[in-house]
Amino acid sequence: MSARASVSAYRSYRAYLSFATGGLQSLLQYRSMFVITGVTAAAGAAVTVFLWRAVYADAPSSGGPGGFTLTGITTYLLVAQVLQVLHTNRVDDEVSAEVYRGDVAVMLVRPVSYPLVRFFACLPVVAANAALVGVPVLALFAVLVPLTVPRPADLALFVASTGLSVLIAFCVNLLTGMTGFLTTNTWGVRMVKQSVVAFFAGQLVPIALMPGPLAALAYALPFRGMVDGPLTLLLGRYDGVAGACSVLAQQTGWVLGLGLLCAVLWRAALGRLEVLGG
Repeated sequence: MSARASVSAYRSYRAYLSFATGGLQSLLQYRSMFVITGVTAAAGAAVTVFLWRAVYADAPSSGGPGGFTLTGITTYLLVAQVLQVLHTNRVDDEVSAEVYRGDVAVMLVRPVSYPLVRFFACLPVVAANAALVGVPVLALFAVLVPLTVPRPADLALFVASTGLSVLIAFCVNLLTGMTGFLTTNTWGVRMVKQSVVAFFAGQLVPIALMPGPLAALAYALPFRGMVDGPLTLLLGRYDGVAGACSVLAQQTGWVLGLGLLCAVLWRAALGRLEVLGG
């Protein structure tokens, strides 16, 4: 890489980093939001976890329905709730709001990519949710109920898979926000997206417990890579190295595919915005 190209890349990086810093500063103005998010996440996890613990109360130590043990199903559902918190990056809300207000037009005159701006701006939200909501919720339930202790290799695979799941969630939320170019209000779209993702990602019901046709559909959709995929690796529910690579490869494929779809639809949305703007 030439010196000129290196300088250009560094300047671009600094430009996007400023949006991440601005996102963090904006986030710190609403610190009470983390308390509300934490309480909501803990309450949702409590309902889900204790309901399923009652279902698996008499499960044999070798595993009950879906091959889950009592501690296994507890860990799965608890971490699923934490992953859902990480995926709540507000991208869909902010993009749709900026499109509705017309603020997105201001970004078009800047020498930056709007999707990348939204990505860097959401990183502080993800990191803050992980540190201020996810970790406390996990610590609280670790005291209340027994959890599965993952093997070091499974934990490393889970961390890598979680990073990919965050990228998938960003693309899904960006696509949801861009529906604002077609609809006046995206509230209904966002509610439908939230329900569909929660179900087919395996957040509400593990995919292993779904009927055959539904499970096949869930495995074919990208949402599995947001929850069930990372948890498959965390709990060691994969078939050797090939099984682990299959999960990561599927996630990577969806990241690339959804990223390309975002780029194509964003260009189409810009064309529509220019037409509407005269």
